[in-house]
Amino acid sequence: MQVPLYQAKAEFFRMLGHPVRIRVLELLQNGPRPVRELLAEIDIEPSNLSQQLAVLRRSGIVVSIRDGSTVSYALAGGDVADLLRAARRILTELLVGQSELLAELRQGDSRPDRTGVETRTGMEARAGVETGTGASAAS
Repeated sequence: MQVPLYQAKAEFFRMLGHPVRIRVLELLQNGPRPVRELLAEIDIEPSNLSQQLAVLRRSGIVVSIRDGSTVSYALAGGDVADLLRAARRILTELLVGQSELLAELRQGDSRPDRTGVETRTGMEARAGVETGTGASAAS
């Protein structure tokens, strides 16, 4: 029986769901890297790196290249690098949105403060919404 596409995608993203695997893929975006260089860049035990590389290799995302006693790894295709760049763009957009929300929260909210004076949120101020504090312009 064939696996539905949505399930295959979920398994794919689950396989990517480990920080060491993501870091390895980021490092391999610039070309093949020997295992010793990967170890120097990622602060983990060699056995742990080997385990994570095996997961990536079994999934077909990376390939191993042996040159004498040196084993290097490379991305199997450019689509993975494209996916990592897309993830960076998405995260950047999310963080920008969150920082804007945080700025609005820091400006205040529309609940009365201890003096009983109601304040406006950043969104209300930008939209020109009046809060009834007497801050409206005289008609």
